[in-house]
Amino acid sequence: MIKIYKTDENTGILNSISQVQEQSWIHMVRPTKEEIDLVSEKTGIAKSLFVKVLDEEEISRIESEGKATLIVADIPYMVDYSVKNKYRTLPLGIICSGNFIVTIILKENKLFDDFEKGLVKNFDTSKKTRFTIQLFLRISQGYLRALNKMNQDIQREERILAKATKNQELLEMLNIEKSLVYFMGALKYNKTTLDKLSKGTILPFFDEDADLLEDAMIECGQAIEMATIYKEIMASTTETYASVISNNLNGIMKFLSAITIVFSIPTMIASFMGMNVPLGKFATHPASFLILVIISLVVAFIIAYWLKKKDMF
Repeated sequence: MIKIYKTDENTGILNSISQVQEQSWIHMVRPTKEEIDLVSEKTGIAKSLFVKVLDEEEISRIESEGKATLIVADIPYMVDYSVKNKYRTLPLGIICSGNFIVTIILKENKLFDDFEKGLVKNFDTSKKTRFTIQLFLRISQGYLRALNKMNQDIQREERILAKATKNQELLEMLNIEKSLVYFMGALKYNKTTLDKLSKGTILPFFDEDADLLEDAMIECGQAIEMATIYKEIMASTTETYASVISNNLNGIMKFLSAITIVFSIPTMIASFMGMNVPLGKFATHPASFLILVIISLVVAFIIAYWLKKKDMF
């Protein structure tokens, strides 16, 4: 899918257009070979740069070919909305070439919604450096939102794990930890890419974009710190609650063992009395059954009281 936008020079309003024009923004979502051929022909950008972004494992980096520069950034996205904590990262390609800027992504993402609606302040398709920095700023903010959501999930899972005896809850925590690992790696590569852009040797750097670049680098740094902190918390929490689950299970087994001992007393007495042995007058006494029941209950309660004092219940 291809979408083309251009900022009106007079009004500053972003318009959707049908044909590739100079100073336009070409947004491609999972492009087909035919779409790549078309955009490559219209913009003069080598096809190889488009293809390199179609790999989901691509990491953040910068590459130049001819007059075009490819900047790859990793963005957060949720793999499966039906299951919590399934965050991964996805490569976003930004190609700057002459009078064109092209973005390529494998899946639709809300990152571009505000850009497409013209809600981003000072956004202009003709200012490629600013657009690139704005994208990195939005990406870092997206990581921060995802990390805050993960923190809420961690707190929810902690409350569940306090009473858990199954591995399912622990596996949920491990899923969150796995997402944090992906985020930390992606954010560090993004930070390296931003550092290279800040030198002004990759794209022409303008003084009016300095504050925006600083904001993007600060947001990225904050996201790295948050991910690192949450990763350390997850490591200790997972280990602690693995012991909690084991202890909870041991407590249940201890309780079941105590119950088994208590209930075995009446069974044992009834088995002895039911043996084929002479019991004398007790066997013919009209209250013999009631006496056996009372003896069994008394002995069972004594054993239960003793086990209670031993913290078996």
